[in-house]
This record gives sequence, C-alpha cells and structure tokens, in this order.
Amino acid sequence: MERELYGREAIFGNDGLAARLTGLTPYGSARVAYEHRDDPPVAVLTGGRGMGKTAVLKQLRHLYREITPVALVDCEAVVPPADPGPGWTPVTGALPELATQLTAKVHAARPVQFPRLSLGLVAVASISWTREDETRAQRDLQSLGPVLATVDTRGDAATGWVTKVLTKLAASAFDSVVPLAGMVAEATIETVLEETFSRFQRRSADWYGSYPHAGGNGRIGLRQLAVDFERGGDLRRRAEDHLVLALVADLVRAYGGLARGARRGRPVLLLDNAHTLLGRQLVEPVLRQRASGVRDQIALFASSRARDHEGLSHAVRRRLPEVAHGSHWARGSEVTSGILAVELTTLGPAHVQAAFDRHDPLGRTPAGLARGVHRLTGGRPLGVALLAQAAGEALVPGTPRPGSPRPGSTSQLGSLVPGALLDRTVELREDRAPVRVADELLARLLPGQQLDVLSVLAAAHGEDSARLLATARLRGRSLDGDVALQVRDVLRAQDWPVGPEYFVADPLLRALLLHRLRFQDDDHPYYAVWRAVHETLRSAYAPGGRCPSVPHRLHQELVLGRTGDCVTHLRERFTDGDVTAWLGSLRFIASAPYPRPPGHAGPDPRRAVALGREAAGSRADGETGLAGLGERAVELQLQLRRLLHAVWLLSDPLALPDEEVIDKMAHELRQLSGRHPTGNSVLWDAATHWPQDIRAWRPLSMPPGSADTGGSGQQRGNGGSDA
Repeated sequence: MERELYGREAIFGNDGLAARLTGLTPYGSARVAYEHRDDPPVAVLTGGRGMGKTAVLKQLRHLYREITPVALVDCEAVVPPADPGPGWTPVTGALPELATQLTAKVHAARPVQFPRLSLGLVAVASISWTREDETRAQRDLQSLGPVLATVDTRGDAATGWVTKVLTKLAASAFDSVVPLAGMVAEATIETVLEETFSRFQRRSADWYGSYPHAGGNGRIGLRQLAVDFERGGDLRRRAEDHLVLALVADLVRAYGGLARGARRGRPVLLLDNAHTLLGRQLVEPVLRQRASGVRDQIALFASSRARDHEGLSHAVRRRLPEVAHGSHWARGSEVTSGILAVELTTLGPAHVQAAFDRHDPLGRTPAGLARGVHRLTGGRPLGVALLAQAAGEALVPGTPRPGSPRPGSTSQLGSLVPGALLDRTVELREDRAPVRVADELLARLLPGQQLDVLSVLAAAHGEDSARLLATARLRGRSLDGDVALQVRDVLRAQDWPVGPEYFVADPLLRALLLHRLRFQDDDHPYYAVWRAVHETLRSAYAPGGRCPSVPHRLHQELVLGRTGDCVTHLRERFTDGDVTAWLGSLRFIASAPYPRPPGHAGPDPRRAVALGREAAGSRADGETGLAGLGERAVELQLQLRRLLHAVWLLSDPLALPDEEVIDKMAHELRQLSGRHPTGNSVLWDAATHWPQDIRAWRPLSMPPGSADTGGSGQQRGNGGSDA
C-alpha cells in the first residue's frame, strides 16, 4: 500500500536520492542518469525512533517492487525458526529472505536466480546431517526451499536430495583427517550439482574457488566454508561474509552480459535497523568489497537509529534537504567512507498542516491545532501521523466515549487540543482493535522498555533528582545497581537525549511518559502514583530537603495544582532588583505540567483565571493567598495570579494558545512594568516579546527578545542547576 509521506521529497522526487541511485524514478519508472554510475554509496538513513526510517524503506519497496528486483529485511526481526539447525544464524536466516524477495517477477525481465547463494547455504546447513537423523536434513532443506526454487523449480527436488546425500556419505570411506562437516558438505554439493543444476549453472560453484585455502577449486572452497562455519568465531564470520558476497555475485551475474540490456535500473536492497550486529554483518562485506575496487551496481539503502554508530565513523554525512538534487559524496581511503549517511529531518509546520488536511479535508479542526501538534511532537513524523489521524477521526460521527462530547459537535471541536488527542483512539489496521494514541506512541517510541519505571523518572529535572526518585519510589526494582543510571543508559542507547534540566529531555517523550504516570491507574480523582511522585520531589526541594530549591519546589506545587504559594512567592520577590531573574522564575514555575482531568471537555480552567473571570467564591483564601493582605498587596497578588495562569496556559504544549489570554498577559506585564521601581524596561520588553514568541510558537525568550529560548536559567540552592 502506498503511504502518504511528508517532507521526504529529497528521496522520492524525480531527481531525488532514490532515482539517482537506482536509475529509475519512483513514480513512472522513467530512466534517470546515475549520480554514481560505477561506484554507488551505501545510503544509510539515520534518525531516532519515530523519524520515519522504516516508512521510507517500505515506501521504496512499494514503489520499486514491480520495476526492479527489491527486498526489505528488518535486521531486528530476523528470529530463528521453531527448531533451528546448527546451520542457522541470523545471517543465514536473512539471506534466503532477501533472495526470495529479489526473485519476484518484474516488468520485462526474468526472475533473478541465486545458484551461488544456494550452494553456500546448503553447504552450511548440511554440517549436522547424519544417516540416523534424516528428518533434520529434511527440515533444513525445507526451510531453504524458496531460495533453492530460484535454481530448481521442482517443488519436491529437495526430498530426493536428502536420501542421495546421506547414501553417498555412508558409502564414502571415513577419513579421520577430513572434518566431518566438510565431508557432508562435499557430498551435498556433489549431489546438488548433479541432480539440480544445469551444465551452465554448475559453473557457479567455481566462484567459491576464491575462498581461503580453496586454491581456485570451488568445491574445495565450499567444503572449507562449511568447516569454517562449524568452527565458529572469526572463521564463522568469514564464512558468513562470503555468503553475503554470494548473494551479491548472483545479482551481479543477473545484471551482466546479455541480461544487462534487458534489465532497467539497479536491484534494490533495503536493510532496516542496520545498526544492529546483523545489519553490520550484511553491509560490511559489501563495503569492503567495494573499497577494494570490486563493483556490484546494487542500490543499497539501510537505516540506523544510532547517528554516531562506529560503523558510520568515516561516512559522508548529509542532512536530508542537502541530497535533494545531489549527494556530493566521494569515496575516501577508509572502508566506511563508502557510506552516505543521510540524517532524516523533522517535519515543518507546512508538512504537519498537510497531514491534517488529508484527514480533515473540510478544515473543521480548530485553527492552530496543526501548529500545536508540531510544537508538541517537534515534527517527529510518527507523532504527527497518529495525532493527525486522531484529529480526523474525532470529527467522524460515531459513538462517543462516556463523558466525552459528540464527535463533530461545537463543544467537542472547542476542546480538541493536542493533549486531548493523546486520549483518543485510532484504527491502524482493520484486523486490529483501535488503540489509544498515547499508548501506541509509547509502545513504538520505547518498545520493550519498563514504562512504569520510565514514567516515574520522567518527572525528574535532571540526573540528581532522577536518582532521588529511583531511591524513594523504585526501591528494589533492580538488583544491578542504580536504576536511574540504568535508565539513562537505556535512553541514550535508544538515541533519546538526557539533559540537565529534564532527565527525559525530548519534549514529546516526556509528555507521553507524564501522561502515562497520571492516568495509568485510572484512579480519578486521586491520581495516587502521580501525586506520590511529585510529593516526593516537592519534599526534596523544600527547606531541609535533600536538594532545596525554591523555584523547583514551587514548580512541583503547581504540578499538584496548588497555586497559592507560587503567587505569594512571586509577589514577595517582585520588588527585588533582578527583574530578569524574577521573570525566569515565573517562566520556570509556569512550565509545570497541568494536572488535567481525563476526557475534559470545554474551555481550559486556567483561561478563566487568567482573564479574571473566576466565579465568585470558587477559590478559598488559602488558594489565592489573599488572607491577611492589605489592599495594594491584594491587588498585586490577584494580578500575579492572573499572570501565572496565563503563562502556565500559554506555555503548555498540550494546550493551544488563546489570543485573548495572550493580550491579557501582555496587559498584565505592562501594568507590572509601571509598578516596579527599577525593572520596568525588562517587564515592558516581556510584554512586547513574549506575545510574539507565543504567536511564533517559540518558547518564551529569556531575557525577553533574546535568541536564547532553551533554558530555564534556574540555579538550585546548595546543589547547582541539575535538580
């Protein structure tokens, strides 16, 4: 099925990377001049989870599968069969799959045959065969059936081979000097060549004459290959490398001589998750052979989740837009310089809007929702795709969830914000039940990980507070040492950033984990786990705690929905001389996740507070902090309460900016500018630049109007910034 991919024109354009490496346009299969005719690079797409590497490879397979031989293997998904023989390894498991896919019929060309690969695979499969266990040989040959069928189309050929091979072995004189594996392999190869291969095909065995210690004799080379494979270690690796090159040699033969004019373009090999050991075992023999001057004319695309993998140490690196019309790649002296590493870039706002338009062609979703999703996801394609689908399906009439508004209703559209999309369900496949967006994203961004542990540590501000949480909340979860450091290493291994301000530094991943932390127990309105984690942090940041810090403590108070102390602190520190630091504290405190209820419909409660429209008596004096204050202090307290809620709402990546609230925030900052004895210009700048930041979907700048919008600027008392 053809996929709708956005922001990938540099690969799929008519003069894009795929066309220039394959010699064929993805759409229409027109011939294109090769960018690197005699020596193409291995194109490795790099990027973290959810960046669309797999989607690109699958799209390449879909577009080219009818015009040129193409095969796709996920190097993380090659698993042994139920009863693997000694001849099975991930390499010998992947090669038959690649060959079988490459034999599929394409326009105006005969199917590719794999006689060299077939001989090598049969040789290593035979190392454990005995006369007493014919069923083992039957199972092994049956598993190789599809690749053997590229040479012999008779479906029952392998059955006859087994008996003849074992009979020939039993009739052979036993030679204790010759390894048994070599004897079995030799008997097997002789039978296969005699019974199956044509006179012309038998010459393919000569290719193995170049194997070490073969002396130019292909049958000796095949026997030695089986012996090396059985011995294991580096010798097995050498044998596996030769099997990879056997597949390459068969492809070269299919595209050489008279066949060259009948075939269009190049064959395409697609290796997903090639940063794994199997991926390297499949790619590196090709790289070494090309570096030695042997050419193969194969378009090889791979993906790597690790940008800084040692296998890419000398690769030529480009960002995706840079290869749209030319890669400017040239081979260096190192083997890995044969790689063109292309970093997939995130989607831009226009791409996200296009994804929303596809699912909502009538444009009924709220204005700014696509930009809000871009802000939340950072343009990560997986997040964009699922949230856009969720928004589109939210508009389809159907049975609403209990307590939620009817799909397509005015109230439903008004509450359709990025955070609400996380709670929606989407149908990904007809044969699979609908899944909740947040759960699906976590499952695919952090597959196989302990999400309950990660959800707790996502609340941490840095490594120190992560270790504190691990000690207090995850005691006994690991017998192998510090849980927080283990999780840090897991995140880094998955190419997720770990930062000093947030332990889980990626905004989308952190939002998803905190969403899970709040709702995993479905215990509204108590949220016991959520509350316990944040109370632990609040206590640690309190005076006398393990890492006292006023801004961090107030940040946790706001997470817990307690605004009174936050506003009081801002009022008491308002007249301090350093207004920039005061604004930094306001921004940091207000960056707290909002403790929203599940399935909330209607306006965000913070909006009414920010606009000064709270219902009379809706807040106790303890919450407003008004008790015992004089008239001017009450006025300032209420003003700062409105400002805090405005900044809290406008900074929330799970909400959408509100023009009226933006104007109100600017008004409050201008009013505060007139009240401050010394820092009026900084507050006035904030009233000017912070609304601009919000309307441009940027973080609030500090100092206001500066280019630096990345940090909180907070220093923790007695402990530094890594809270």
